[in-house]
Amino acid sequence: MRLPRAASPMFTLEELEAAARLVHRTFAATPQLAWPLLSARSGAEVWVKHENHTPTGAFKVRGGLVYMERLNRERPRVAGVISATRGNHGQSLAYAGRQQGVAVTILVPHGNSAEKNAAMRAFGARLVEHGEDFDAAREEAARLAAVEGLEFAPSFARDLVLGVATYALEFFRGSPPLDALYVPIGMGSGICGCILARDLLGLTTEIIGVQSTGAPSYALSLAAGHVVTTNRAETRADGMATRVPDPQAFEIIRGGAARIVTVTDDEVAAAIRALWQDTHNLAEGAGAAALAAMLQEREAMRGKRVGLVLSGGNIDLDLFGDWVLGRA
Repeated sequence: MRLPRAASPMFTLEELEAAARLVHRTFAATPQLAWPLLSARSGAEVWVKHENHTPTGAFKVRGGLVYMERLNRERPRVAGVISATRGNHGQSLAYAGRQQGVAVTILVPHGNSAEKNAAMRAFGARLVEHGEDFDAAREEAARLAAVEGLEFAPSFARDLVLGVATYALEFFRGSPPLDALYVPIGMGSGICGCILARDLLGLTTEIIGVQSTGAPSYALSLAAGHVVTTNRAETRADGMATRVPDPQAFEIIRGGAARIVTVTDDEVAAAIRALWQDTHNLAEGAGAAALAAMLQEREAMRGKRVGLVLSGGNIDLDLFGDWVLGRA
């Protein structure tokens, strides 16, 4: 069977290795560990890439570091950067902006995670609440960029994909050969980074995307063969709450992913509990989605060596208590 491949590379292996050196000036490679209890639970040999062990608690800081370094090198007098987020992208820009001395403004929807908002402010971001969901906040951020003369940082761009692909480079080189790799999808930088890194390394790993049943825009797009938007994104896994796919991300996913699995919030909550019980690592909703999908496909994965991306651990305590532990 022909292995899916991305249509064309965004960057070379040499550029990816240079990005990894840049990232590692700030923090060391995150662990990739085999967990026996997860293997016993699933019937597969399970390796977890612990992106919850970065300075912001999530994988996106890698993209922020690459983006801000390039921006500051090419445009040192930029007035500032503005973007929209549900949390991890904003934390990455704020963290990297503070390193580079670049002012960062972040828009979040009303009702966004209080703890992620606090973290973004602690990293130095100006925080603005607008709209009912991520896509409304993103539209307002683009408007403010023009009004205030700021650089708009999208959630999907070459620098961001190049940065986050460094975790895939670490994972592929630091673990035994993986038969399959499950990756959560928000705007798509993580899965695209994994696809591109796999292709540059000439590997045969099957890459499987994961979305929420309440926010399945990329899954619907893959089934239709073109970008499909949705009216709502209803999931407690806020890192996957995307209504509008990025066209470039969709093309990379369509060319290089084996499939997209959708998981319910109940399945994600069970996966968060399983990760805590089996590894003593706390995952946010998107961070546990890969395990939720693998457990859904456990029969197909039985006896295989499977990678899971624990993309982040930034979950509010109240949400964890209510959703995961059922303590209303």
